[in-house]
Amino acid sequence: MDIRNSLDGLRSLLGVNPTPPSVPQPKGGAATTGSAFDTDRATLSNAASEFSQALTDDGVRPEKVAAIQSALAAGTYDVPASAVASKLVDAMLGSA
Repeated sequence: MDIRNSLDGLRSLLGVNPTPPSVPQPKGGAATTGSAFDTDRATLSNAASEFSQALTDDGVRPEKVAAIQSALAAGTYDVPASAVASKLVDAMLGSA
């Protein structure tokens, strides 16, 4: 398992180039009037689109969150080790 803890790892996951391509400068220092910029466009990868959608999806069940928080505070929250092991195996096999 490869765990990355850096910005380069996130860029790699999202399919973003680590360094932006350089824009060629016209000779003589004069700026061109828009011809190079008329054809520029941006495209998001599927991963970036899914990540963006995941941020906007609510999907939070407040009553479930409150129940777990109160069980944690009371010290009564219990998860069977077999359930944790099962989810770990499923996640490693990609069937989660």
